[in-house]
Amino acid sequence: MDHHKYTPNNGDWAVEAHGLVKTFGDNRAVDGVNMNVRAGSIYGVLGPNGAGKTTTIRMLATLLRPDAGSARIFGHDVQKESQIVRQLIGVTGQYASVDESLSATENLIIFSRLLGLGRAEAKRKAAELLEEFGLTEAARRPLKNFSGGMRRRLDLAASLIAQPPLIFLDEPTTGLDPRTRSQMWDTIRRLVNTGSTVLLTTQYLEEADQLADRIAVIDRGHVVAEGTADELKASVGTSSLHLRVQNPLDIGSARHIVEQVLRVPSSVSSEAAKITAPIADADRVTDLLIALREAGIHLAEVSVQKPTLDEVFLTITGEGVKQGAPFASNESNKVEVARA
Repeated sequence: MDHHKYTPNNGDWAVEAHGLVKTFGDNRAVDGVNMNVRAGSIYGVLGPNGAGKTTTIRMLATLLRPDAGSARIFGHDVQKESQIVRQLIGVTGQYASVDESLSATENLIIFSRLLGLGRAEAKRKAAELLEEFGLTEAARRPLKNFSGGMRRRLDLAASLIAQPPLIFLDEPTTGLDPRTRSQMWDTIRRLVNTGSTVLLTTQYLEEADQLADRIAVIDRGHVVAEGTADELKASVGTSSLHLRVQNPLDIGSARHIVEQVLRVPSSVSSEAAKITAPIADADRVTDLLIALREAGIHLAEVSVQKPTLDEVFLTITGEGVKQGAPFASNESNKVEVARA
């Protein structure tokens, strides 16, 4: 294959999407999505089931025609230059195995041969990918004996035979156990270190937090927030200081000192003797600890907590989410719901 001549420079945009729309009957599955993904990065598209993540990926990957809007992959229009775009991308999930009774090695060799690699190179490539994905021990086993996690890793390996500059991963770890998920994360990081760009959809907050350089939050077909994980967390407010005093009788005077030194209102939780206050200025925390010590107030516990992506979601979409679990209702009501 000669697609390597299209391999981009790192400063380029791997994906530029403007106003993408896709309607199915009465359902506007994607309703004006804008997205810019820098080459050489991991970009996370995060949202609940039915938010429009997969439909967006399918339009970018030339598998679905947009009803409106435009998208370019490394500068190539997905509609007018779909042939070139297909040579630049890998999409997991599109490689069903050739034959369930053949081994992983045999399946990968067949894919390689279909893509035009010579016999020796196909063998070398298959061995290299199985090693990379931790499947060497299972290489000779027929695919029908593979577990779900092994199948997912083999699927990713197959999509990389052509070493595409841009790889779409649609919920690559949904349904995997924590150990296999963490192995997949390592593999995805290695892909980017070897020069690929990854666009990843996920329902897992932790996955986006761990992997993505930038995150687009999609809800009901719209991008409702976009930025680095830290920017998204900062958008819902500052970090907060949590203090617990040793003697519950000190709570009143401790709270007074907190409000005086930090110059912010604080709240006392129903948990015994716990005070929470927002931190606008981190330097003042030192002054506060000194003031409490001078007042003879002893602390049992001190912690500083950043807002979580969970709180970002609750604020932006009005839906709670659990860390490391797919979108679910969450009894947390720490953040007021403010629809974006």
